[in-house]
Amino acid sequence: MNTTKFRLSEVKSTQAFSLAPDAQNRDALAAELDILGIKKLTFSVEIAPYQDRDWRLTAKLGATVVQTCVVTLEPVSTRIDVEISRTYVADMPEEEIGSEVEMPEDDTIEEAPAEIEIEKVMAEALSLALPDWPRKEGVEPMEMAVTEPGTDPLKDEDLKPFAGLKALKDKMSDKK
Repeated sequence: MNTTKFRLSEVKSTQAFSLAPDAQNRDALAAELDILGIKKLTFSVEIAPYQDRDWRLTAKLGATVVQTCVVTLEPVSTRIDVEISRTYVADMPEEEIGSEVEMPEDDTIEEAPAEIEIEKVMAEALSLALPDWPRKEGVEPMEMAVTEPGTDPLKDEDLKPFAGLKALKDKMSDKK
């Protein structure tokens, strides 16, 4: 795949473009993401200077992916349409070694690299947008219980310790 790179120090005005990988590159990305296939993939990107020495990347990702159904193991097609936003900050505050790290309120902020590979941003965005548990339409989740021989499998009701207390409370209030 041809790599589209931007040296952030050279971005002086808004730049916009689109990527539409061919079948060979989509197949390579599907293999990298461990999915069955990518039927369509487009990535419309805009990168622009932001504030003093920072940059903002906004993009629209459109894809049709094929994954394995977690219940039937049959192929499932899913349409993905997401908007991506990244803010690349030139002067990120340094963290002290061994100090606690707080999660930032804005998780789109990253330290500015020397250059950005747009294909990597696209692959990361697609990876994050993939359904975690793809299921064919109309297929209910499967319930599975594994136990040692001679023991009863745990049920959801068994994992609700306060259900017994509620039943006891209800029983006690009925006697009054």
